[in-house]
Amino acid sequence: MSLGLREFTLAECYAILEEGRFGHLACCKDGQPYVVPIYFSYEKGVAYCFSMPGRKLEWMRENDKVCLQVDQRVGRGWTSVIAEGKFEEFPDTEIWRSERVHAWEMLQKHSDWWEVGSLKPKELPVLAESPHIFFGILVRKLSGRAAFAID
Repeated sequence: MSLGLREFTLAECYAILEEGRFGHLACCKDGQPYVVPIYFSYEKGVAYCFSMPGRKLEWMRENDKVCLQVDQRVGRGWTSVIAEGKFEEFPDTEIWRSERVHAWEMLQKHSDWWEVGSLKPKELPVLAESPHIFFGILVRKLSGRAAFAID
């Protein structure tokens, strides 16, 4: 048995993003790529995400070009969608309040939405205000492929 490969239509790419919730986020600084696992919730051209302060946020603030990759194993094959886009932070300010609340509403549909974004290898100090960061990936370009078994 061998594998065949086919390109996804844009509609298929959107459907995978809408159904998906776990992927890998890539950002880059000074020519050095950095990839991390991330939970997301996709709606109308935006992948909503959550994180604590750290390297990925620092890097995305310096270079807002990012990439989200979502994949799935399907039997002996797989599917993969690449969403190229722009990082946009939703700070805890009056101007961004509705977008921040919408991001939270989208993400909280899944009970473990916060796990990957809130984990840190060492304990963080208790702060007077929340360090939680909500952000979006504004999708600019989509592509996808599927590998499938050929009998």
